[in-house]
Amino acid sequence: MAPGAVFGLLLPLLLWAGRSAGIGFRFASYMNNYMVLQKAPAGAVIWGYGTPGAIVTVTLCQGQETIMKKVASVKVPSNTWMVILDPMKPGGPFEVMAQQTLGTMNFTKRVHDVLFGDVWLCSGQSNMQMTVLQIFNATQELSNTAAYQSVRILSVSLVQAEEELEDLDEVDLQWSKPTSESLGHGYFTYMSAVCWLYGRYLYDTLQYPIGLISSSWGGTPIEAWSSGRSLEACGIFKKGSVSDFGAGPQEHSVLWNAMIHPLCNMTLKGVVWYQGEANKDYNRDLYNCTFPALIEDWRQTFHHGSQGQTECFFPFGFVQLSSFLTGYSDDGFPEIRWHQTADFGFVPNPKMPNTFMAVAMDLCDRDSPFGSIHPRDKQTVAYRLHLGARAVAYGEKNLTFQGPLPEKIQLFAHKGLLSLTYSQQIQVQRRDNKIFEISCCSDHQCKWLPAPMNTFSTHNLTLDINSCLGTVVALRYAWTTWPCEYKQCPLYHPSSTLPAPPFIAFATY
Repeated sequence: MAPGAVFGLLLPLLLWAGRSAGIGFRFASYMNNYMVLQKAPAGAVIWGYGTPGAIVTVTLCQGQETIMKKVASVKVPSNTWMVILDPMKPGGPFEVMAQQTLGTMNFTKRVHDVLFGDVWLCSGQSNMQMTVLQIFNATQELSNTAAYQSVRILSVSLVQAEEELEDLDEVDLQWSKPTSESLGHGYFTYMSAVCWLYGRYLYDTLQYPIGLISSSWGGTPIEAWSSGRSLEACGIFKKGSVSDFGAGPQEHSVLWNAMIHPLCNMTLKGVVWYQGEANKDYNRDLYNCTFPALIEDWRQTFHHGSQGQTECFFPFGFVQLSSFLTGYSDDGFPEIRWHQTADFGFVPNPKMPNTFMAVAMDLCDRDSPFGSIHPRDKQTVAYRLHLGARAVAYGEKNLTFQGPLPEKIQLFAHKGLLSLTYSQQIQVQRRDNKIFEISCCSDHQCKWLPAPMNTFSTHNLTLDINSCLGTVVALRYAWTTWPCEYKQCPLYHPSSTLPAPPFIAFATY
């Protein structure tokens, strides 16, 4: 055979082998241009896929300057590589370059306009999924982006899986700078209004980049977002569910598997969560276990997945359920609100450390075109959430981030009064004769009766209990689905406009 013919055969073979070695080389699906990586004191995790046996060198550059280089080998059998960057101060932009070397072959991937800041994951059901297009003052909010180009957004596609996925199957919105199009793509698509507004308020305070990842699906119970481990810890073993709010997947763990677990290698600052409506008729009485268990499990998984870079007790914020017009007297909303706090009425608490809560029961919206279960005032929700973050996640002192709860309740039976003492100042916005109720027992039967508000001062409130001819055994506040009209609940903190949260307290005789 002529020598020329041999070279003619070998060259295409060499080219094909070289191309195939680079086919699987990439960053993880959510690592793209415009992304935000977690700033110091944590180190950001960079990972992706490669060819077994190859070496991957990750370089962080700013302009012509090389900031750092990290090297990793591609693991078998996962075909993944991972490096942890040295902690970086907030700022940018940077370029991240990954180069795979296998023998004499090199393949390079680049991601540009990368910022370092705080990365927050936003998850839950439809009230988290509602987009900026759906809220009050939508046009104004959609155009208010010029000052927030360092607040970057990413929205995960709606995917479910029977097993834990390593990477996202799909991304609806890759890392983007905020625009009216990326914030208001449609109804219940992207971008999450609560997530965006929360990040915007944080940016106003912190003045450094914020990364926001929205991964939510309407009509989904907490069980879909929970791993099998955390459900078993609450005695839940069977798969699947039936729910009145079953617009989304109901199968246990399918959204944890496909929309949360793939993110667990990422270095995060924290999570914000808005969910619970779909559990009003499904495992409602277990929510005081399933919610704290979800928080604990997400923390462990993200801490482990990021090689210890995401804090093991990272801050976890959530929205307590808002109001809903329903034809039923007992629809489970008050119980879910209570269980969202692990039955303490406030957070953080011993079962839910390093958490914060936005009370939303006074943000009702009877005229919402999306149904009253989807109130349009997401600005106040996000504002209250960010107050909690500033206090709990960022350690800001002397900041009021929750409304007043009574620290002492005394019965003066001879006067027909209950006296409530609050540690915070209270502002009585209006008198309400029905929002406080007492459980009155006689002849082994108990019923809830209104306890009208009587006198009040800056830290005290008395209730008239003369309607009870038996024994008062419990007191509850705002224990209905729709406790008051918009921002018209009776009790607020005077300077912060934060409503007193609902509670139930039992007498100890």
